[in-house]
Amino acid sequence: MTDTTTTTQPPQTDNAEDNWRGVANEDKDITATGNLVLVGRSRRLLASLIRPYRRWASAAVAIIVIDNLAMIAGPLFVAYALDVGVKSAQSGDWSPLNLAVGGFIGAALLGALTTIVFLRVSGRLSQSILFDLRVRVFDHVQQLSVSFHERYTSGRIISRLTSDLESLEGLLESALNDAMSAVLSVASIAIILLYLDIPLALVVLAGFVPLVIITRWAQRRQRAGYRRTRGAIAKVVVHFVESMGGIRAVQSFRREARNDSILALEDSEYRAANADALRGMATYVGLVRIIGNISIAVILVFGGWRVMNGHTEIGVLAAYLLYLRRFYGPLDELAQVFNAYQSAAAALEKISGVLEEQPTVAEPSNPRPLGRARGELRLDDAWFSYYDDASHPVLPSFTLDVPAGQVIALVGATGAGKSTLAKLLTRFYDPSGGSVTLDGIDLRELSDSDLRRNVVMVTQESYLFSGSVADNIRLGRPDATDAEVVDAARAVGLYDFVAALPDGFDTDVRKRGGRLSAGQRQLVAFARVFLASPAVIVLDEATSSLDIPGERLVQAALETILEGRTAVIIAHRLSTVAIADRVLVMEIGQIVEDGAPAELIAGAGRFARLHTTWRESLV
Repeated sequence: MTDTTTTTQPPQTDNAEDNWRGVANEDKDITATGNLVLVGRSRRLLASLIRPYRRWASAAVAIIVIDNLAMIAGPLFVAYALDVGVKSAQSGDWSPLNLAVGGFIGAALLGALTTIVFLRVSGRLSQSILFDLRVRVFDHVQQLSVSFHERYTSGRIISRLTSDLESLEGLLESALNDAMSAVLSVASIAIILLYLDIPLALVVLAGFVPLVIITRWAQRRQRAGYRRTRGAIAKVVVHFVESMGGIRAVQSFRREARNDSILALEDSEYRAANADALRGMATYVGLVRIIGNISIAVILVFGGWRVMNGHTEIGVLAAYLLYLRRFYGPLDELAQVFNAYQSAAAALEKISGVLEEQPTVAEPSNPRPLGRARGELRLDDAWFSYYDDASHPVLPSFTLDVPAGQVIALVGATGAGKSTLAKLLTRFYDPSGGSVTLDGIDLRELSDSDLRRNVVMVTQESYLFSGSVADNIRLGRPDATDAEVVDAARAVGLYDFVAALPDGFDTDVRKRGGRLSAGQRQLVAFARVFLASPAVIVLDEATSSLDIPGERLVQAALETILEGRTAVIIAHRLSTVAIADRVLVMEIGQIVEDGAPAELIAGAGRFARLHTTWRESLV
């Protein structure tokens, strides 16, 4: 037996930098520089989403151009009819008037056709982009390290994939169509207004000065408001997910009223943020309409004076008034689009923030091949701190060798560092210093596929996915045959139970395996491991939630799956330790005892005292 094998301390550094990033406050004020970063990041994301569909996007733009040409042609035919067609008809020549009427109808039909085609093209384009974004976010989040998921709640991820995507969907499905149509309409109509009558056009364009000022003001105000709504709805979703996920605890401890009050508070923040954004939008739309109506009134008076004085034709004034309705109508639509854009922009900021996250445990660019591992583990002067702070390590530096095929048990009080050590061995975290190796190769040099094929972790939760028993066992090796799945169930003592289920191995285990007991879920997890056949197995409190009969079943299964494999078992129940070749007693992140179970029990150290206390508890 060796005592206190941990002797070295982590390296000390001056002014250690805190590299551990917590969850950012989504509602905090954003500086001008920060705002530019967020906007640029969102635009890059949107451009990357549209890039694979450039042809469809180009087709949509071309259709809008044609639609805009059809729209602006209508008033020109009206002006031609009034100034030329009517006079010619009075002289007996109806062809100019017929041409004007036919042109007007043709332009209307062309506009209807382009609208139908555009909606079909834009619908396909928007749904393709949204599909790609959902897949990209989901895939990216799955690749992020455990550290990200421990600080970024699942409710926020759900919010990114639901409410934020819905905001973007509203922009892509209709708002972009309206925006492009409006911009083209305003630009083309402005050119035509200048062509028809320059003095009248200058009066109209003068109204753009206050419009630009109002738009800039509204842009800043609305973006801030919609950022608040994105953060607020995320909090609502987080609370809802946590409440429903822990519904048994909620009902057991009568927490419904308290949860209602919390939801009311979070939802009131969302309501207030939305109301504030809508008030800003209402002000903006109202001001745009006031400017538009004042411009029309001025044009009516000024244009009437010019007609009476012979400076312009009545048909030109009629076309002018028709164009003005179509000129300020798109501006009104742009105000609505602006609202949708601000909401979608805030949503894109949140989504792009998630996509900007990088794994803290990244795959190497040039991984070393491993093949089938023997299972030899070594920690060489390894230490770990969640903050990369050498002065406050969770695990002080130590060296540990685990020969291939050896089963070791980690024992110690809660907080001793057992689970953190297990996370280093499975590379859910990288050590802050030193190295962890498998068969002499640093885990940081192994590809993720090689590592996960050879090192498997089983937790006390034994998470099962909705689906059949067979599907959950096959998670250990997706290409396994039905016969191999059955053999794995037999090996861990699960077969008889599964065979008795209504649909056998095709029986749905329901959400989180709710149809099975804790012991049965654990056996399914062991069947996965048996099927995967890794070289190293790490068991984190695998029997802590089981009753005595369930524990005996799991113990028997353990002996089967651990045969010939390297194993690290974290256990509070000392009955689990009996199958270990070696016991490590941990205390405050250090190994204070190391030896065979019988040898430690026969001594007078910490493990002997723990074993005596455990036996007395059984009596």
